[in-house]
Amino acid sequence: MKKFIRLSIAYDGTGYLGWQVQPFGLTIQGVVQEHIQRITGHQVRLTGSGRTDAGVHALQQVAVFSTTSTLPPEAFARALNSTLPPDITVLDASYTSEDFHPQYDAVKKRYSYLISTRGHIRTFGCPQDVHAASIGLRPSPFAHRYAWQVNYPLDMGSMAMALGYLTGRHDFKAFSATGTDVMSTERIIYEISITRTSGIGFMDFRISGDFLKFGIEASGFLRHMVRNLVGTLVDVGRGKLQPGDLAKILEERDRRRAGQCAPPKGLFLEKVFYL
Repeated sequence: MKKFIRLSIAYDGTGYLGWQVQPFGLTIQGVVQEHIQRITGHQVRLTGSGRTDAGVHALQQVAVFSTTSTLPPEAFARALNSTLPPDITVLDASYTSEDFHPQYDAVKKRYSYLISTRGHIRTFGCPQDVHAASIGLRPSPFAHRYAWQVNYPLDMGSMAMALGYLTGRHDFKAFSATGTDVMSTERIIYEISITRTSGIGFMDFRISGDFLKFGIEASGFLRHMVRNLVGTLVDVGRGKLQPGDLAKILEERDRRRAGQCAPPKGLFLEKVFYL
């Protein structure tokens, strides 16, 4: 009898060409799928809640596969974690219904993006931590894999003002990768935030530094949407764009009007939400 197993997976995407199986190169989907097949002894198709690009990480990716194996979900989790590479972990496994689809049943997703600033931050137009910038403060060596190193001054106040233009339902074509083939580029951003922190948690440790964390919760995301949004907000922070320019960029729907695309290493799929 066929059973359907739902997995919650975390991974460090540094060494992978993203989630989706590619003709050449390692992918998260391909590696996990291969290990499931070794356990079950038959071919499986692992379906995820969505694609993550090369170098992007996930704190909680949701995926499903069907199997005729009699192993219970918890046994699958133990078996996979004993054989998967250390940069991929199964957080949870459970039975689900045949009707459940991890992508189409998702009601919203949350991504986070991390920037290491070396103290080059102005808060609401006022210089902050100038001493840190003046001595060339280097970020922790453990942050370079998971944060975009920005070495020029950013006005956090201007970036915070720009956030207000992005919330709600908009056409985000200007923030989508060119050539993206989707029926609609309209999405709803429920929440978008920027916070400054003096450190990030990593296992049982705290990595000290000066970080900006962007959080974006939306009904769905276009390819490169979060990275293009963050890159555009950084361009606002450095004065290349003004906060009000975001409204014009949305209206004109032209990728060339938006800012740079932030590198993938600072991006995390944080959570997928279901009813």
